[in-house]
Amino acid sequence: MADRVSASITIGGTLPASQLPAFAEAIANEGLSTEWDGEPFALGDLPEGEPLALMAHEVAWGRFEGLEAFCIAHGLFFARWSGAYACQWGAERTVFTGSGEPQSYAADEDNYILMGRCTAERLGSYAAIIAHFDAADFAVPPLVITPEREEASNG
Repeated sequence: MADRVSASITIGGTLPASQLPAFAEAIANEGLSTEWDGEPFALGDLPEGEPLALMAHEVAWGRFEGLEAFCIAHGLFFARWSGAYACQWGAERTVFTGSGEPQSYAADEDNYILMGRCTAERLGSYAAIIAHFDAADFAVPPLVITPEREEASNG
């Protein structure tokens, strides 16, 4: 049985309407809701002009592997927080800025970014430490669903 903790994810960026069914399926497969202990996500829950915030308790390893893979494949931004599991791992925030690899940052149970002395020494300067916190505090943009382009007629 997998170790399970509470976790949340905020998703933004641009998604073509044709991808909505697959996106909704990825969310449903994770058992996510727009509020803690809320009803399962439905497409009618998509916000306007905001990123999509989703959450769940009892998340295996504190990750939404299928949904995160979907976001990465489609260039959707996300920030995920997952709680700690005693004697196994600490809480973390993972950020994906639309390209490259997701970056993980140590956090606490209230989703505040933490930094140990070894990280501060590795970063080497106050400016680098502030840049580390800024990267972890990435502001996820709104989720925008774009309509499909009409096919050109051959007529």
